Amino acid sequence: MQRYLALDFIRGCAILGILLLNIVAFGLPSAAYLNPAWQGSVSLSDAWTWAMMDALAQLKFLTLFALLFGAGLALQSARGTRWITARLTLLVLLGFTHAVFLWDGDILLDYGVIGLIVWRMLRDVPSNRALLQTGALLYLMGCGALLAFGVVSSPTAPQNWLPGAATLEYEHFWKVQGGWEAVQNRLQQLSSGLMALAAQYGWQLAGLMLIGGALLRSGWLKGEFSVQHYRRAAALLLTVGWLIALPGIVGQWWLAWDFRYSGFYLQLPRDLASPLISLGYAALCFALWPHIGATRISRAIQCVGRMALSNYLLQTLICTTLFYRFDLFMKFDRLTLLALVPAIWLVNILFSVLWLRTFRQGPMEWLWRQLTHKVAGKSAASSSIR
Repeated sequence: MQRYLALDFIRGCAILGILLLNIVAFGLPSAAYLNPAWQGSVSLSDAWTWAMMDALAQLKFLTLFALLFGAGLALQSARGTRWITARLTLLVLLGFTHAVFLWDGDILLDYGVIGLIVWRMLRDVPSNRALLQTGALLYLMGCGALLAFGVVSSPTAPQNWLPGAATLEYEHFWKVQGGWEAVQNRLQQLSSGLMALAAQYGWQLAGLMLIGGALLRSGWLKGEFSVQHYRRAAALLLTVGWLIALPGIVGQWWLAWDFRYSGFYLQLPRDLASPLISLGYAALCFALWPHIGATRISRAIQCVGRMALSNYLLQTLICTTLFYRFDLFMKFDRLTLLALVPAIWLVNILFSVLWLRTFRQGPMEWLWRQLTHKVAGKSAASSSIR
């Protein structure tokens, strides 16, 4: 299968960018992920760090990765039903294992489940316009579900938005101690996550995958349009996206992250803006590709993108060890956590570059491919790691 180097680069950026938000999920209580005032008040440093990340990164890199996942499904759909079904089923099993035994912030299971539904649409619908329209409609349905949850929810802040001292102490206990107590809590969070996937997030994820597949088939995500087109697209998408997102950021800060409004209603501007900003980032990469494509840093980030699964799991291993095994959980504020990210990026980059000097695939990519061939009933002899 042909490799698209710019797509590898964008995927690498997405994997590295996801850590900008996941570092908060690793290092602070779950309530802190969306609410910087999870302690009842917020420092100016935390507020500004939250605002900058909300504008530049929150949901943007996850959205970008979902678009690229859909593009990957479109590329692979020609391999046949057995192959792609086996591949996505294995991703579901890997995601379940990751979510239950390593970290409660897993995205692999969600991508596998929704991918099993979406890939047939990508295969069977011949019209790119129809895919784009369906994808946009599904995404907007997910946004509508978010509003519906806001209407039916109690205005009183729940423990997962404004936790009490006992809740925080217990979360610290099970995350640091691990064992069966941690497994039980992760299973409970996985159950809640799957309900949210069915009720709201899954619609958005399916929509993004369809949009990504349509853009790949049209050539837009292959970089086949002119540099001028991508420059104009980046300027338009980023400007409109940030104009939509800004009121949500300002509103949450102005209302001191009051759950009644910030829990659902003021999340909507971010959700509406994220696809535009994410596509704007992709367009910016394509616009700059003639200048950055041959640079060393670009080639290094391409390596990260080629080993996206391995690097995602490596981030989990590094961060769970750092925060849970070394008991650094809840020890740092948002800005300090953010300062740790470049060091982990460096590990991702060095690992990827050095590994791919010897092998053609990352270790988890190779294992995933081998198991896919075995489950699908095809010989894997031609896809060895060397």
